[in-house]
Amino acid sequence: MPDLFIANKNYSSWSLRPWVLMRELQIAFNERLQPFQGEATAEVFRRFSPSAKVPCLVDGETVVWDSLAITEYLAEQYPQVWPLDTTARAWARSASAEMHSGFASLRSLCAMNCGLRIRLSAVTPGLRADLDRLDQLWTEGFSRFGGPYLAGDCFTAVDAFFAPVAFRVQTYGLVLSANSLAYVSTLLALPPMQEWYEAALEESWRDDSHEQEARQAGEIVDDVRTRP
Repeated sequence: MPDLFIANKNYSSWSLRPWVLMRELQIAFNERLQPFQGEATAEVFRRFSPSAKVPCLVDGETVVWDSLAITEYLAEQYPQVWPLDTTARAWARSASAEMHSGFASLRSLCAMNCGLRIRLSAVTPGLRADLDRLDQLWTEGFSRFGGPYLAGDCFTAVDAFFAPVAFRVQTYGLVLSANSLAYVSTLLALPPMQEWYEAALEESWRDDSHEQEARQAGEIVDDVRTRP
């Protein structure tokens, strides 16, 4: 059984992607959670990850790092990772790659912090453009493949890649279309997403850099984490 190395569930959007994919598709793995440790993080993560970043999948002698590479590695063994239809699969891969490399304003201004509720100081033009693109992309997926997931009636990797966005929408109250908000609700209701969220709220670790990002984003109106 492979080991999936991840970081704090409250903060680590990159870790969430393969974790929720494997949980939802019932692909067995051992969870190895290594919390962020400030300036020492890279040194600690390098013990198991060549890039000194998470997520990292260790499957026997095979080490796979980066969420997109992990997804493709899993797809070689589990064809349900991507849609079985050729057209839907091509679209899903393209949308996942766009999420993987794009949406810079959304990432930088709305860092994932599951346990906080934040009123943004401002919605910049860059962030508004990213949110508009999300609406456009998701609407295309629903209209072409019928929903309720982005590439059809089954949860696949493309939904896993956008799963962190659902937590960002919840944290920052991001304004999207009604259809997009319904999709966010669908993702948040998934049992693995609820499991992740509940574990995030229970974490006692606080990472200064991630907490500072939250304070810079706007006014913290609530902190629903259960531990100080």
